[in-house]
Amino acid sequence: MDDIVRQAIAKWPNVPHCYGWLGLDARGAWYMRDDRAQAAGSFPQSKGSVLRHEKLIEFIHRNYDHDVQGQWYFQNGPQRVYVELEVAPFVWRLGPDHGVTAHTGQAAEPRRCLMDEVGRLYLDCDLGFGLVHTLDVGQAAVAIEQGLWTPEEMAACDLPGRFGYVRSPSALRQASALA
Repeated sequence: MDDIVRQAIAKWPNVPHCYGWLGLDARGAWYMRDDRAQAAGSFPQSKGSVLRHEKLIEFIHRNYDHDVQGQWYFQNGPQRVYVELEVAPFVWRLGPDHGVTAHTGQAAEPRRCLMDEVGRLYLDCDLGFGLVHTLDVGQAAVAIEQGLWTPEEMAACDLPGRFGYVRSPSALRQASALA
């Protein structure tokens, strides 16, 4: 986390959290979801506007974390902006040597490989759980053929509970408010 963010949290500790305004898609792209995008539906059916500003994306990556409930967020100064996840908290890219890098740019060490019922490939890494980017599935297949990874089958609906993440903090918040 950036020092300037830590300082802002200390200076303004009671800023309300923000829900529904930021989304991460299955390819690692960030989406800003304004009022109109949110009114049009939940993420990813209504994605909003893709973020393209490099410095903003780098700032999000440096300040991307999760809370004890498994809700992922971007710490924007004193405010937590909870992230709507299309699939998982990380999107993994593979290097030519089968090295794994998160969409945030951080290197990761795989511990487990999983495949869901529609053939999507996931890695549980030291950084957390994520989806292998669609452009890298061919490289992943080579790693599997070489015996580096052995995919375990698991239903996609079971992944958030098993790996401790919340796909929609906004929906969780709404459900808690109704209970």
